[in-house]
Amino acid sequence: MNYPLSLSFKVLGFAPQIYVREADGTLRMYVKQKLFKLKEAVTVFSDDSQSTPLYSIKADRVFDFNAEYGITTADGAAIGAIKRHGRRSLFSAHYDIKRGDEVVASIKEENAWVRFLEALLAQIPLVGFVAVMLLNPTYLVTRADGTLLLKVKKMPAFFEGKFEVSQHGQMTADEETRVLTALLMMTLMERARG
Repeated sequence: MNYPLSLSFKVLGFAPQIYVREADGTLRMYVKQKLFKLKEAVTVFSDDSQSTPLYSIKADRVFDFNAEYGITTADGAAIGAIKRHGRRSLFSAHYDIKRGDEVVASIKEENAWVRFLEALLAQIPLVGFVAVMLLNPTYLVTRADGTLLLKVKKMPAFFEGKFEVSQHGQMTADEETRVLTALLMMTLMERARG
């Protein structure tokens, strides 16, 4: 992938969708979440024509705060999983990225107060507009040993959600696939939180 990546989605869209573009603007992935499913299900396509599915992300249970989301290739081969830290994630986002049963990486908010203030102030007219433009949470993706791999920063935007993903550490192709697909699911879950 050619970093920094851009993740964008319409804030007022009916079905959650994410466009993933490389630094030169090339669309690399398109994500569409299936609506009206008892278990959350997300399909990652090669582009917005939705003709070539690349990955599938599915919850392991129905309506559970501690659900684990399995990530597979289009042909069903397991890549990994992402799991939110239940109650500990109420104030600060914290996710584990797994390969089998082993936690190989994590996603954590750099500063939980930023998102908390953004969500609080966004409820106040006019002040909310300023908050959305100025208060932008950042998420750090690290290996289990603490090595920083990626930094994900929410960018100022009002009618569209935008995130910039910058690379800070080298990754194998398998590791990059696991981390990026987990980031896409994390983005959908955080979008739902506000």
